[in-house]
Amino acid sequence: MRVILAPMEGVADAPMRALLTSVGGYDMVISEFIRVVDQLLPEKVFYRLCAELKYQCRTASGTPVRLQLLGQEPNWMAENAIRAVELGSRGVDLNYGCPAPMVNRSKGGAALLKEPETIYRVTQAVRQAVPKDKPVSAKIRLGWDDKSRCTEIAQAIEAAGATELTVHARTKEEAYRPPAHWEYIAQIKSVTRLPIIANGEIWGREDYLKCREASGCDDVMLGRGALTIPNLAHVVKGEQTPMPWPEVLALLLQYSEFEIVSEKEKYYPARIKQWLRFIARHYEEGEALFRQVRVLKDTQSILSLLRSC
Repeated sequence: MRVILAPMEGVADAPMRALLTSVGGYDMVISEFIRVVDQLLPEKVFYRLCAELKYQCRTASGTPVRLQLLGQEPNWMAENAIRAVELGSRGVDLNYGCPAPMVNRSKGGAALLKEPETIYRVTQAVRQAVPKDKPVSAKIRLGWDDKSRCTEIAQAIEAAGATELTVHARTKEEAYRPPAHWEYIAQIKSVTRLPIIANGEIWGREDYLKCREASGCDDVMLGRGALTIPNLAHVVKGEQTPMPWPEVLALLLQYSEFEIVSEKEKYYPARIKQWLRFIARHYEEGEALFRQVRVLKDTQSILSLLRSC
């Protein structure tokens, strides 16, 4: 089995990717998406959103990173895919699942689930542009507001020449509300030969086993669960139990050190609160800490509290 870290926009940036992969268990990481509209983007955009390009496209712990693109214009997606690979990306992943309203209003992400033909043309253009030895993968949801076309969408991606497919087992309108409908992934597997990666509502080993049974997938992508239990990759592989609270606290401090020396330092209070909100789902100590941190507004106050725990 493979465990892949999901491309969580605004959450799983390079420091977070480095931290989670340092814990171990991940076989690959998909970067946050780069939005493509109507131009070949400058190299600095690629380096900003995928800093690992400077290091053979691996995190500090050696986990390979595949850059993700989001867009709806085949030619420009192809041009930017070529640039991504030339800069060192380990293939290209195509985002057809982002539910963000701002992205969807401009016909990006999950909006394309309503247009399998456009998905086909974008995927085909990228596949034809990228060297054959470089993977071209895609990530989808089951549809926009119903699941009836999920197999049609997957078949369009396969026909366009994609290497593999990740399926988040919900529609765009279902957002992140449980349950995840893993049985639809099995339907997709029954009509395609693509390697399929299951995604959605995997918070522990038991969830993984249920997902594997319902979907027929050994490979899995972890998103919010990876933020809740930092060693979740090892947990779903049956190698470890959830890490103890003192180790989680140490990671919070390590993450803080990453963030406060970066250009994103001004966002640190919001970002650490965001992460703690996930951690609180599993750890009682995390819930108590989140209640204390959420009323603090400046970086130094938050750091002082974390260091005193």
